[in-house]
Amino acid sequence: MTVRDALAVPALRGAGPQVLAGAAGLGRQVRWVHTTELVDIAPLLRGGDLVLSTGIALPDAPDDLAAFAGSLDQSEAAGLVIELGRRWTEVPAALVAACERLSLPLVALTREVRFAAVAQAVGERIVDSQLQELREAQRVHDVFTELSIAEAGPGEILESVQRLAGATVVLEDAQHRILDYRSAPGDTAAPLADWQARSRLVVLDGRTAWDEANGWLVTRVGKPDRGWGRLVIESPDEPPQRLVATAERAAAALALHRLHDRQRDSLVRRTHHELLVRLLADPGAPEVLQRCELAGVPLARRALVGLTLRSPVGANEPGRRPGQLDAAVAAVVHAVHEMRLPALVCEIDGAVRVLLSFSPSVDSTRATEDLARRVHRRVRVVVGAGRAVDRVGDIGRTLRESLHVVDAVRPGARERAVHRLEDVHLRGLLTVLVDDDRLRLFTARELDPLRDHDARAQSGLLDTVRALVRHPGSKSEAAAELHLSRSAFYDRLAKVEQVLGVDLDDPDILVSLHVAVLADEVFGDRTG
Repeated sequence: MTVRDALAVPALRGAGPQVLAGAAGLGRQVRWVHTTELVDIAPLLRGGDLVLSTGIALPDAPDDLAAFAGSLDQSEAAGLVIELGRRWTEVPAALVAACERLSLPLVALTREVRFAAVAQAVGERIVDSQLQELREAQRVHDVFTELSIAEAGPGEILESVQRLAGATVVLEDAQHRILDYRSAPGDTAAPLADWQARSRLVVLDGRTAWDEANGWLVTRVGKPDRGWGRLVIESPDEPPQRLVATAERAAAALALHRLHDRQRDSLVRRTHHELLVRLLADPGAPEVLQRCELAGVPLARRALVGLTLRSPVGANEPGRRPGQLDAAVAAVVHAVHEMRLPALVCEIDGAVRVLLSFSPSVDSTRATEDLARRVHRRVRVVVGAGRAVDRVGDIGRTLRESLHVVDAVRPGARERAVHRLEDVHLRGLLTVLVDDDRLRLFTARELDPLRDHDARAQSGLLDTVRALVRHPGSKSEAAAELHLSRSAFYDRLAKVEQVLGVDLDDPDILVSLHVAVLADEVFGDRTG
């Protein structure tokens, strides 16, 4: 209750109150009513006390009246109410001036009133208000206790906040991007318009703040040093404590859900990692099959497809960022959850490995494409799929095939939702054989003479052969790739023939060089 609210209570309103000074302080909070005639009452007052007096014992001297007003202000009194008629017919100018200077509300009552009735009426209103606050606080407590017990997700938490606040509620990330929101009835475009630009201007020094310019109540979600987002509740007017409490309880619930979700996810990922490693090593072990069944991924009488996901690395992708694999894992988990598809998902050796388990009645090829498209909507990755198998003993094969496919996708290749063995052709075969020493010896035998010559003379012969096999049907395009004239390119080809002792018009020679160049690229990709 404010002084302004107290003056509207019937017991005071009927006494004809007139605000003589300190109108700027009418918003001061009234915590109780204190009746007194003592001039030295200030030390006995509490902050927020509204003082009622007839002025009988107050001093006459202007300086003493000013000192009395100052003592009330120092004790943080809500205001001074004087009943006229017993001491004064009008309040002394010195007291009026002092209260105006201090913005201390000074109110004159033009009609007689029972102070006890005023104290009772205002006190009852204050107690009722406090009881209402307690009821609202209990309601907020009950709502969020139920949400915590039910392990509610962000959507349910936001819906509860929207019902409690009756206003638009927005959850944003650390980059001020909207993660989710629940709008109040009516126009939703205005509250969300130009969100990022407006949100960046709101700086939180503490846990919670009200931004008057936007009309937002903003609270941090997560620790101050590791906050991952903010919760915003639309509040055009300064929010009451109930709304602040709602915002902070909601932020705590969101942070707790994220923590529990990470812990659950971490445990699931560790379990999936162990199971996939065991399946690759010994797919027929009965204990592993039983554990997969218990983990919700049946393997018997199912169509099983292995997937591998890697972040793309090419001319415009200098390297894989650490967070990309985490994002890819999260995207796959979200997609299989949406599709209600049993799957083992984890990270192994810098790639996301997945084993999908389909009912025999499901088109596994189409379902895999659907899953990959869902993943691509969330994160940019290269997805490789092995062939579907129906025997547990072949799980290792489909998983290894998917890895070979991803490793064989060259930078700049045509983007597909899913890459398969038939999409990678000869490069896929060479990827399968990448650890075979015979392939390395063949590649060295074909290309090392060119490397040695380039190291001595910087002649660019190896690049010339690469351009030639990339453009087998057009030497003009091969020359253009190297920014050479046709005559200069032919001179280099003649030098290649001389160094290798071969005829480049021989199809077998061109095929051998082509295979060696592709194998050399595969070796380079594996080293990278």
